[in-house]
Amino acid sequence: MTTHVLDVAAGIPAAGMRVELHDAGVNPPRLLAERRTNEQGRCDPPLLEREALRTGRYRLTFHAAEYFRSRGLQLPEPPFVDVVVIAFGVASPEQDYHVPLLVSPWSYSTYRGS
Repeated sequence: MTTHVLDVAAGIPAAGMRVELHDAGVNPPRLLAERRTNEQGRCDPPLLEREALRTGRYRLTFHAAEYFRSRGLQLPEPPFVDVVVIAFGVASPEQDYHVPLLVSPWSYSTYRGS
């Protein structure tokens, strides 16, 4: 289970963004991993190794406003894009699951990568 975060406002990888992965199939959701993205906008090590990935529901949380403020951007209060939460399901855990995030202070987009 991997991710890659790109700061599309600056055209650079989003280095230093806090990312959390939760098991959303339990109540309350259980924190599985918390990382900061590296210089390439990726998490080292992966959020979850393939052998630990199970069929179920997960939630990725990206702390976008915290990242943009750390870069010196002045954001309104409250920020338009604050915390980006992506809820997704894993049906075939033997496959690779890569969830990229393209983010700016005003928008975000994601997709299932490989």
